[in-house]
Amino acid sequence: MSLLQLEKVTKIVNNGTNEEKILLDHVDFTVNKGDFITVLGGNGAGKSTLFNSIAGTLPISHGKIYLNDQLISQQTEELRAKSIARVFQDPKMGTAPRMTVAENLLLAKFRGEKRRLALRQLSKYKSTFYQLCQQIGNGLEQHLDTETGNLSGGQRQALSLLMATIKTPELLLLDEHTAALDPKTAKQLMQLTAKIVGEQQLTCLMITHRMEDALIYGNRLIVLQKGKIVKDLNAEEKQALTLADLLQFFEDPEQ
Repeated sequence: MSLLQLEKVTKIVNNGTNEEKILLDHVDFTVNKGDFITVLGGNGAGKSTLFNSIAGTLPISHGKIYLNDQLISQQTEELRAKSIARVFQDPKMGTAPRMTVAENLLLAKFRGEKRRLALRQLSKYKSTFYQLCQQIGNGLEQHLDTETGNLSGGQRQALSLLMATIKTPELLLLDEHTAALDPKTAKQLMQLTAKIVGEQQLTCLMITHRMEDALIYGNRLIVLQKGKIVKDLNAEEKQALTLADLLQFFEDPEQ
């Protein structure tokens, strides 16, 4: 069953010299419920533009976007955020630096709900947040009362992932969420990501430049070039790939 559909989605920008640049070129793309799709492409291929278009951060020029058969092309980013969660490449994004870990998690827990004037009852959720953070294995549970800006990059990025998934989203967008981390921390975060995606049966799109992760994770792989999807491989086709195959996608523009 399809969850997300893009129909001829196009994004055109003008660089100020009356010269138009096509960032997305009539993209047709369907994401089924439960898909974990890795997204590859070189610089300027359109990966971030694709995510920004889906999330509503960037308005599209032409085309239509549907989520659960509902047209969302004109919806605001805030309205889409009720259903779409995102983790960014920069650990500083996605969290409030002057709020504690527990306060950030409490904010995420009620994402998309109507806010009323009431006591926040933070202490009521402390034990739940402790158990949630404990699964990460990087000591985050010991920092529930620590301002997020004082965390390490790995801890902050793990917190971003927890915040994005504490309230199960219909669609999770992972925008190179391990790119700014050292290899060991990135590996731990990817293992946590796979665990959460599997346990919650999330539908997920993940941009990555780590070729090993592209091979290991996900049931589907797409390759973007010049704003177009040039490869869309299913689980069987993806499993047959080697690291050399993935590198070839970047080296040969005709692939």
